[in-house]
Amino acid sequence: MIQSSEMIPELHSHASILRISPEVDVPITPRVRRIVDTAAFRRLARISQLGLVSLVYPGATHTRFEHSLGVYRNAIDFLKQLAHDPKAPHVFSDRDAALFVVAGLLHDVGHWPYCHAIEDIKLVHLPKHEILAERLLCHRELAALLRTDWDLEPEDVARFLHPGAGNTASESHSILRSMLSGPIDIDKLDYLERDSLHAGVPYGRNFDRNRLVHSLCVDTDRNRLAISEKGKTAAEMMVFARYVMFSEVYWHHAVRSATAMLQRAVFELRDHEELATAWSDMDEATMQESLLDSSRGKPFEACVLGLFGARRSLFKRIAQFDNLSDPELHRTLAKRPYQEIVAIARELSREIQPSVDLPIRENDLLIDTPPKALEVQFDLQVRLRDGSFRPLSELSPVVQSLATRQFDELVKRVRVFVAPHLREAFRKVDVRPILARLTADR
Repeated sequence: MIQSSEMIPELHSHASILRISPEVDVPITPRVRRIVDTAAFRRLARISQLGLVSLVYPGATHTRFEHSLGVYRNAIDFLKQLAHDPKAPHVFSDRDAALFVVAGLLHDVGHWPYCHAIEDIKLVHLPKHEILAERLLCHRELAALLRTDWDLEPEDVARFLHPGAGNTASESHSILRSMLSGPIDIDKLDYLERDSLHAGVPYGRNFDRNRLVHSLCVDTDRNRLAISEKGKTAAEMMVFARYVMFSEVYWHHAVRSATAMLQRAVFELRDHEELATAWSDMDEATMQESLLDSSRGKPFEACVLGLFGARRSLFKRIAQFDNLSDPELHRTLAKRPYQEIVAIARELSREIQPSVDLPIRENDLLIDTPPKALEVQFDLQVRLRDGSFRPLSELSPVVQSLATRQFDELVKRVRVFVAPHLREAFRKVDVRPILARLTADR
């Protein structure tokens, strides 16, 4: 067992309280307050958690600032639970506990507006939020606080948040990283509930968070977070909540239309390296103005105006494919490099043009596909009453059916969108055989 963490004031009740939705009390100690008041952290209050989702769910305007406070609060709850596991308490050292608390608070510090959607297209000059996070953590304001208040080196925090390839972690750090990014982690437990609340849907709140937290334990053979048997049903419900949130919110067809429009506009601006670099320092409102200015008079202006102009005007879905409806077409299009997807979309436009009465411009047809990066799969061990561990997927038909194929084959569909004025013209056009031929040639 690792030694006690009595010197971590955030784990005790004498901290001040900050209230966030939904009626959650977040303990704020003086050293946490000093981080929260830095320019780097305050910047997160001007970056929405869900970005373009608010075009479809108007209430989803909550910020990464609020989310980060919720994740930090979950980090404290996780540490407390593991220290009080009646069968096998696992208490981290003061330094490791401090590292994990800070990581929860700062896990999103490098995020810039719409960065997940933009990073998915993998353009060379686009900034990566991991690089920005390291830069901010090592900046003199945050770096000084990490050293003086937490006795942590900024580089160590950066490596913990974004470990590089081949980076070997200690046993305690392996466990802590599984708590930061894993099947059940401090990030998911916050965003599922918070995103659901602000979007105005029930899906992400239909699992017993407290029951799940109180079932947390450690699988010491694998150095990973696990759950006891009493948390099995809560974990199953979390899997289902995650599945429905992806299906109905994150990958809602109109949200993906907006995403495809933004990605095409950014792709068209790919040669403006100085612009891409500047975006990482902007807040959301400033970046919207930058995109509007940069697209004025350009062929892709309609994409940007439809998102950030005076009138919302999203492209319309004319076709979609998943692994059930058209497995071959889904397989051949999913995870392709974005540049190839743009080329296929333009070829498709040229092939269809003779069948459509209206002219199709080069940015009037968009194809949205799942990115190459995979979601974290639900690889979670359950501690049985005899002390042995078994995979949750073996104990639960719900997890077995929903947690392995859901994102890449069913929820994350391939979709074809067209500019709104072309919707009626495309009603009688079947793009499937044309797409099948175009992708077969590549």
